[in-house]
Amino acid sequence: MTRILIDTDVILDFFFDRQPFADNAAKILSLCESKEIMGFVTPVIISNVYYLLRQTTKHEKVVEKLKLLISITEILIIDKAIILQAMNSEFKDVEDAIQNYAAESDKKIDVILTRNLKDFKNSSLAVMTPDNYIKLKTA
Repeated sequence: MTRILIDTDVILDFFFDRQPFADNAAKILSLCESKEIMGFVTPVIISNVYYLLRQTTKHEKVVEKLKLLISITEILIIDKAIILQAMNSEFKDVEDAIQNYAAESDKKIDVILTRNLKDFKNSSLAVMTPDNYIKLKTA
């Protein structure tokens, strides 16, 4: 089973119904729900999504949505070593570096799904857009 880190932007595409990206984000989450792929997020992703959803939605509703998300995904561990690795990396954005090194340290993540490919150009993992991943999966 393919193991995928789903980046913040993909989760937000789904929750905010950002077109034309929301449909593929929904397909990715549906694949997680049906256990065709194993989806992963990080505590940073959960925190960022909570913060952004909370701008427009009540706390209880946001928590409900996030509980649904984590019921179909797993959460990667972030520790001091990952934070230091991210801070000392060539990544331009520490947040993206944290996501990347959390995925790399898992040793079993196959792909990072994001629309911001350039942000992960220093990753040793495969990095794809949800659109490209869906096309590859259905080819």
